[in-house]
Amino acid sequence: MTESEDDGIIERFADAVWMERGLSRNTLMAYQTDLTKLAVWLAGNPSRNLLSARRQDLLEYLAVRSLAGSKPRSTARLVSCLRQFYQHAMREGWVSNDPSARIDAPKLGRPLPKSLTEQEVELLLEAPDTADPEGFRDRVMLEVLYATGLRVSELVQLRQEQLSLTQGLVRVIGKGGKERLVPLGEEALNWLDSFFKGARQDLLSGRLCAEVFPTRRGSGMTRQAFWYRIKKHALTAGIARPLSPHTLRHAFATHLLDHGADLRVVQMLLGHSDLSTTQIYTHVARERLKNLHARHHPRG
Repeated sequence: MTESEDDGIIERFADAVWMERGLSRNTLMAYQTDLTKLAVWLAGNPSRNLLSARRQDLLEYLAVRSLAGSKPRSTARLVSCLRQFYQHAMREGWVSNDPSARIDAPKLGRPLPKSLTEQEVELLLEAPDTADPEGFRDRVMLEVLYATGLRVSELVQLRQEQLSLTQGLVRVIGKGGKERLVPLGEEALNWLDSFFKGARQDLLSGRLCAEVFPTRRGSGMTRQAFWYRIKKHALTAGIARPLSPHTLRHAFATHLLDHGADLRVVQMLLGHSDLSTTQIYTHVARERLKNLHARHHPRG
């Protein structure tokens, strides 16, 4: 098979998986690049090409990439690409066996969620200018976010009937319409009470809004708008590390576990259907303990 024939096979494969699986253009381009690089490497042996490659050839190529510094995530994507390519080649009758069938992708550890220290959270909470109605609203939103571990989308969609200030609870409607009750905590309750009595009325100027946290236009805030506000307040607080929309949710879970909370309680508060999703925060807590030990122990 010539280089142009290899290119033709790759294009036919890309067209097929795009039609069958609806992969994004970026993914398709990555697959095409991976297969083209493999074809070029195989061409170093005149008797080898994409459709005559053996399992040993693919393993050697993976080893060469690894020695050249290929990251596990890139290798995992390549293995996935090879599996799809050769499965498609089998269905089309281009090959009689699949050389990628018994090649395992590297195991990828789940990335630890980005969190903040308790001191950083305090700095972030204090960043909004509470003399301004919008700043006061932002402070209350941050307080509620940290007190409850809500998703940002759950926070901005929060409606007044979901709050019970007398009981100190918020009824959260999470993913899949699942409901959960989460305590607000005394600090968040105090801020909410003051917000309803003052800044919220100033923002609405007599208009009605079902959402708890309105904008000056009298409508509920969007997730994107609040995320912009969080980044602005993080700059004011001097927090240089990159944040995500879930940063305070991660801090909520991590700090609860740091202070001895039961993992299943944290699971219920976060609204995770599977405990394994919550267990990632135990790794965060362990990493923090290891870092503290390394910094402060004389033999760390």
